[in-house]
Amino acid sequence: MTALVIHLPDELEQRARSAGLLSDSAIQTLLEEAMRRQSGRRLQEIAQSIHAAGIAPMPMEEIDAEVKAVRALRRARLAREPDAGCS
Repeated sequence: MTALVIHLPDELEQRARSAGLLSDSAIQTLLEEAMRRQSGRRLQEIAQSIHAAGIAPMPMEEIDAEVKAVRALRRARLAREPDAGCS
């Protein structure tokens, strides 16, 4: 586990403490939510870039075929190297 030291203005620290936001679990929740929002924004940016580039959406059948191909490769690799799936 990592220890984290943060420096906050006194007023913000008092309001955050009063709101119960300075506990380990509250800070963990805040960070996880922020990372989820950041990931969502990044996904939207990528989707906009794809749309702007005029790239047609993949048909579900093509997506399914790609997923099956990746899974087959992974199974084959695991059959050859049983420890390959442990990371």
